[in-house]
Amino acid sequence: MDLHANVTTPTPASTPPPTASTPDSIALRAGMEIPRLLLPEPGRVFAQRALRLRQLAAGHAMRDYLMLLALVCEAQHARVQQGPAPALPAQAQRDAAARAGEPLLDAVAWPRDPQWRIELRALAADVLARMPADSPARAAVQGVAGLADAALEQQAERLLAGITLGLDMGAAPLIAAGLQLYFTRLAAACGAVPADAVSADAVPGQAATHCPCCGSLPVASLTRLGGQQEGQRYQHCTLCSTQWHADRVRCTHCGATDGLQYLSLQAAAAPAGDARKRPAVEAETCDHCGQYLKIMHAASDLHVEPVADDLATLTLDLLVADAGFSRHGANLLLLFGEAESAPA
Repeated sequence: MDLHANVTTPTPASTPPPTASTPDSIALRAGMEIPRLLLPEPGRVFAQRALRLRQLAAGHAMRDYLMLLALVCEAQHARVQQGPAPALPAQAQRDAAARAGEPLLDAVAWPRDPQWRIELRALAADVLARMPADSPARAAVQGVAGLADAALEQQAERLLAGITLGLDMGAAPLIAAGLQLYFTRLAAACGAVPADAVSADAVPGQAATHCPCCGSLPVASLTRLGGQQEGQRYQHCTLCSTQWHADRVRCTHCGATDGLQYLSLQAAAAPAGDARKRPAVEAETCDHCGQYLKIMHAASDLHVEPVADDLATLTLDLLVADAGFSRHGANLLLLFGEAESAPA
């Protein structure tokens, strides 16, 4: 299978030509205030992801895995509506995050409520109840449910810090699903994140490379439809499902506005910057830093969902990696690394 490239070398966003009509410039001229942060909607995010996974699984080479994750997301949807409200950050924590210019719910430093482990075990029980009796994945799910508290916390710390050494790759997706459940509920319950409690690398004119809410990597970016978000690009957090605004043609890793290519598994039917007839999923690569992140277009496929469509386009990752680019971003439901069991 071949990659198709759509190369663009735009004028830097800070000095657009008079005829430029990017979504950002149109909104600016119209006096619109583009939402910078879109907090997750727990009652929708997991249900939409599960539905999309089922749609994408049909005829897919990874059908069994996508269907398994659909069950996991359906269980997440059930649990997010049943579980207790999370303990919210105290004012002192909010003030400290604001002073340090760090994410309010920093995934690595945040003191996780032990309730997340109870919810993970309930999630595992829900998944087991939805799985076929002869599913080969049952043993892995039962294994996660039976892990001691200390082992769960150790695996969670490795996952959240991006450390694969000593991470149990068989257990990781389900543990990640439990962490997603906890942090998504927490991010939604916190309400608006203080404007100054964002990642330290967020500077004017350049989107943060990590989630402003929890500090995690994006799984992909998405150009949206509807209202003030029409045509706007948002990065989607792999952990808490928060979305944050990003310029349409700018590297999400180094901020470069030239040397970008848009690679896909299908030939583009429209020029760069026009998402109406472009492939629904592309890899935005940067010649400056050698990184890439997928960009997805709701105008090309109304049902595109960052986590699900990222999983279903693994072939694109493999081809882009063969072309010499490294991925800026992560999908906690599909990790790669040294498959070692955690030490006792």
